[in-house]
Amino acid sequence: MIDFYTWTTPNGRKVSILLEELGLDYTAHAIDITKDEQFAPDFLKISPNNKIPAIHDHDTGLSLMESGAIMVYLAEKTGQFLPTDVKARAEVMQWLMWQMGGFGPMLGQAHHFLKYNAGKSAYAEERFGTEAQRLYRVLNTQLEGRDFVAGDYSIADMALWPWASRYEWQQIDLGAYPNVRAWYQRLLERPAVQRGYQIPQDMGAIPAG
Repeated sequence: MIDFYTWTTPNGRKVSILLEELGLDYTAHAIDITKDEQFAPDFLKISPNNKIPAIHDHDTGLSLMESGAIMVYLAEKTGQFLPTDVKARAEVMQWLMWQMGGFGPMLGQAHHFLKYNAGKSAYAEERFGTEAQRLYRVLNTQLEGRDFVAGDYSIADMALWPWASRYEWQQIDLGAYPNVRAWYQRLLERPAVQRGYQIPQDMGAIPAG
């Protein structure tokens, strides 16, 4: 049994999609970051950096923060969505780290300046808007001739997809990146992705790409 602490963000959805794909027994606990619930003392015992997502695994007694670490832990625990072959595993890890170090943080900045603070900094809008386009080009190139980003469907795809699902916030036209768009829609067809998107609460229609 896993307690899963999350909110309706791409980083939260990375883990909820994986939990749904794995079919693990878990309970989702909404941590409303708009109300500063991430600073509650009980939550800080699980996630000292006051960020979602976080889990507590009752099977092992482990509490864990950081979405990438959680995904690797769950994949290794279940033996799914992360290859054991050294080369194949390294490729998945490479794209997972790319998401954590670039695709996520830079698109998060694009959300901040292009959606929530438009008109406040022309430099920041140009900087992060341009970087968003560059990152989508990188992903589009990687997906040329591939159904998934690193071999078979993996935690790398699950980590990337929720950030791509906010393409409108990033002022991205997926039509300009046909390989990304096909991949995005391919994952959108998966029932576990659809369910995971709506954890911890239903947010309405998922962007269709």
